[in-house]
Amino acid sequence: MQLFWKYPLADERYVTQRAWEGAILDSCPFHPRGGCGLQKLGSYGRVEPAGVRVPRWWCPQQGASVSLLPSFLAARLPGTLGDVEHVVAAVEASGSVSAAVDVVHPPDAPGAIGLLGALRSIRRRVRAVRAALLAIATLMPERFAGVRPTVAAFRQALGVALGEVLVTLRAVVARHLHALPVPLGLRPRGPG
Repeated sequence: MQLFWKYPLADERYVTQRAWEGAILDSCPFHPRGGCGLQKLGSYGRVEPAGVRVPRWWCPQQGASVSLLPSFLAARLPGTLGDVEHVVAAVEASGSVSAAVDVVHPPDAPGAIGLLGALRSIRRRVRAVRAALLAIATLMPERFAGVRPTVAAFRQALGVALGEVLVTLRAVVARHLHALPVPLGLRPRGPG
């Protein structure tokens, strides 16, 4: 199970301060009254950003781990929410996924992933963000009525800069995170 960790530091300071080592899980999400023997399990690393680790605990009664996902990290996608947002914004500005490929994944960049890999990567992020934005507009019509499911439209509605939309939205919809899709939400894998 993954839980949202409203962490105030950006990814570089999170890494340099090894913030995951000081993470505290107040109670087991499976057994809020305690008594389950919840124990710190350590942490697991993320590929991107380099050096980032996510703290974990183990509930022996449930037989499941619990991790605290820092607020700036994308759920089930590599990188930060800001990285994902920049990809989607590039597609919106370019008009299509194909037109954004050279901007998002330049073919001469170190570690280039090729055209097909770039297209798949970009499409996955665009589909995920649009689904999350549409879900948020539906869940909170009083706040986002008439807002199109685009990064640009939500940026204007929230009054934030590019790169801050998804992080801001995650905080705004915190009580709905287990119903929202990736990269914002923490909906469990599987059907539904």
